[in-house]
Amino acid sequence: MKKFAVAATLAAALMCSAAPQAAELEVTHWWTSGGESAAVAEFARLFDATGNKWVDSALAGSGTGANPVIISRILGGNPMGATQMNTGRDAEELIKAGLITDLTPIAEEDGWADFFADPKLLDACTFDGKIYCVPINIHSWHWLWLSDKAYKDAGLETPKDWNEYVASFPALREKGIIPFGLAAGWPLNGIPGVLLADVGGPELYLKVNQDHDAEAVRSPEFRKVAEAWAAVRDVVDPAEVVPQFSDVANQLIAGEAAGNIHGDWIQGEFALAGAVPGTDYECLPGLGLSNRIEGGGDAFYFPKLPEGTAQDVLDAQTALARLLVSPEAQVAFNLKKGSMPIRTDIDMSSANDCMKKAIDILKGPDGLLPGGETLNSSDTQQQLDDLNQEFFADKSYPIDDYIEAYAQIIESAD
Repeated sequence: MKKFAVAATLAAALMCSAAPQAAELEVTHWWTSGGESAAVAEFARLFDATGNKWVDSALAGSGTGANPVIISRILGGNPMGATQMNTGRDAEELIKAGLITDLTPIAEEDGWADFFADPKLLDACTFDGKIYCVPINIHSWHWLWLSDKAYKDAGLETPKDWNEYVASFPALREKGIIPFGLAAGWPLNGIPGVLLADVGGPELYLKVNQDHDAEAVRSPEFRKVAEAWAAVRDVVDPAEVVPQFSDVANQLIAGEAAGNIHGDWIQGEFALAGAVPGTDYECLPGLGLSNRIEGGGDAFYFPKLPEGTAQDVLDAQTALARLLVSPEAQVAFNLKKGSMPIRTDIDMSSANDCMKKAIDILKGPDGLLPGGETLNSSDTQQQLDDLNQEFFADKSYPIDDYIEAYAQIIESAD
């Protein structure tokens, strides 16, 4: 019976929309692009229908810029009612300091373990046996997005995998088409992990990120990954880098750029522009090389509020935690976000073809690869990001030096 508890709770909450004890709840997040804003508005709409009020506090800069602000507010004694953060190890220090609400009683009462599509999603929210966050979607960086218009204009067939895509770079340049569209800043950081898992293979990905095996980095298999990363570096003209990932989506739709590696949330931008997979763009999970994708995603944390906080505000936190995983919220949010829902017992028949590919992988025997941010500490991940930014910015940076620097970071990973 547990699997019906969340739906029943949501229904009961909706029936109480006129309740006098409704409360305002500030919610921080970094969903600021057009597609992201449309998605988070679905959560706000459903929460407001409970009689409570979602007070939106969007922060610019994605996780890179917003996370420090969120953490600083909580540490500084000015917590919000709820906040989006990535699943992973970023919140460990807040949890250790006793600043995040333990959601275990809610999870047990509502039977979260019974309906989560992949139990490992809850593992990423678990610390010392207790659950401290609510995973609300499954996102993956492991997608190659290709512009059908760009390839048609170039007189080429749209590639079926990463190798065909790289082979098309020279012909695309000759036709004046940007081979690899790229946005400035954080979008660059996701690309090397995709190449590690899909060019190097899932086994290598786990050896490096999970086992922290430095010799795996010094292997011939990793060299192929580094060479693939160099191929991206060498084909990107810095003058062609655009400010936002939504700008890359527009380049692909217009046929100005041929391809891009980016997370599936870019689909929200495609959908906002009316673009259709199979007609305007193609989506290749695992770069067309692998049928296993990494599964990270977004989650909500509920900071402990100061002593004396009104009970109706605390109740509103509980109501939101329960609503986020409800069937209605999961369908409404993820259809607009372009992400996979965290539960498989809901009707996603209206999902587009790309999302259906992801759902099929999720249901498959291999499941999801754990996200790099759940396997590496924030410090290790930052060191890798810094190295990758340095390598990308300097086309003369030798591959051998990059491999050794990478190996040393993994060797000392905590």
